[in-house]
Amino acid sequence: MEFWNRVLDLAATTAQTVGVQLLQDFGRVQGLEKDDGSLVTQSDRWADNEIRSSIAKVFPDHAILSEENEHEFTAATWTWVIDPLDGTTNFTRGIPLWGISIGLLYNGEPVFGYVYFPPVNQTFYGYWAGNTGLELPTGAYLNGNPIQISQDLPSQNHFFSLCARSLQIWKPGFPCKIRMLGVATYNFLAVAAGSSLGGVEATPKIWDLAAVWAIIHAAGGSWYSLRAEPTFPAVVGRNYGNMQCRA
Repeated sequence: MEFWNRVLDLAATTAQTVGVQLLQDFGRVQGLEKDDGSLVTQSDRWADNEIRSSIAKVFPDHAILSEENEHEFTAATWTWVIDPLDGTTNFTRGIPLWGISIGLLYNGEPVFGYVYFPPVNQTFYGYWAGNTGLELPTGAYLNGNPIQISQDLPSQNHFFSLCARSLQIWKPGFPCKIRMLGVATYNFLAVAAGSSLGGVEATPKIWDLAAVWAIIHAAGGSWYSLRAEPTFPAVVGRNYGNMQCRA
């Protein structure tokens, strides 16, 4: 398991280091609108560079997909997928819920995820072999403690997360209380931790999903794509920069 110890150590060390700087920038930077309407800041770009540099030093033969740089999936066996700052709008507006997401794919399938939310000091990570045939650690964790999805039936005392673009799902009589947190990864990880019964994101990108995909599976959860085409495995040669996955 030495390889997986290195993977976890890299993700943890890098996310914690980047988080220290992002906390200093929090609420003090302005965002610029990208072509897809989302925001980007100098903090996003700095964090992206730091994470990519750290990965390249430890695993120089691994490929990288990131929101701010490389978008085309290659035939590399191992690919890291990073979102250096998920929740940029919250970050720029001083809302203390945003995170750093680092996932690892094996032949296009998510097998490891690590997501750190500095303002609330919460760290999620997990391993999921799926059908890859890999031998790897098992389980999903929040701040080092095992987590699993809730087995409760829906009620008005339970939460369900939506993004702003998926409001059409809500109708009078919906069996749960709706929450919109503005952070795709946190919406899904609340399900992994048992805090929420489900979540829908109408327009996520691959870097919103790669890390949490493994963690939710490891916590006993299930994914349902809103597209006819499955989200994973990632497709060699595809440019994921503008591709919305829907989950």
